[in-house]
Amino acid sequence: MTLSASRFPPEDIRHFEERGYLVARGLADPALCGRMKALAADHLARAVPPVEYEADVGYPGAPVSRAAPGGQTVRRLLQAYARDELFRSWARSPVLGERLKQLLGPQVVLSQAHHNCVMTKNPGFSSETRWHQDVRYWSFRRPELVSAWLALGREHAGNGCLLVLPGTHTMTFGRELFDDKLFLRADLDENRELLHTRQAVELDQGDVLFFHGRLFHAAGDNRTGETKFSPVFTYHAADNPPSSGTRSASLPEVMI
Repeated sequence: MTLSASRFPPEDIRHFEERGYLVARGLADPALCGRMKALAADHLARAVPPVEYEADVGYPGAPVSRAAPGGQTVRRLLQAYARDELFRSWARSPVLGERLKQLLGPQVVLSQAHHNCVMTKNPGFSSETRWHQDVRYWSFRRPELVSAWLALGREHAGNGCLLVLPGTHTMTFGRELFDDKLFLRADLDENRELLHTRQAVELDQGDVLFFHGRLFHAAGDNRTGETKFSPVFTYHAADNPPSSGTRSASLPEVMI
């Protein structure tokens, strides 16, 4: 495993603070990405539990039930940290840890309750994810969390790369701008100007997208013939613990 332990330069930190996301190019070498992808593809082919199915979430384009055509399409391989040492080593690697400390503070903790998965966006029955903030269902002392999304292959608009609304991690939004599932309503005039600012975050193999838990993001479906694999882990500062008794506190956390 070849990993760079370098840190973000000051201009990158400013970019993250202003825009709520940052792409670090080539943090994982091709051999590491290849091993992760092969492992994820094997677990996907065998539906090694725990998994989440597209039919479970009911997003636009998803099968209506697990019994419907495409109903056994897996959306995420859950609990990636517990699946294999390969994922554990990546999640707590210095290449991530040193950068996360710059964004969150000197003591960083990995949450096993949120993300902690390999996104498996499949051709044919993948769904669209509408505009949302990850912290909508998370319960922490402060909504200051950062997720690290690793591209195991090329990610672009055609296979459902992430879309972001830069700077929205610092904005305040009234409840009336959301639907009943806390997705940003695209049909409202108040939201349309903001949605015009969206940016597609295209990634090459080994690139990592760091993004704030309050940043609005979305994703399209996969219109190619190849599954897209993306491990993603979420982190917070040690002085920003999850609220007791909530889903956010339901699994042991990992000091980085």
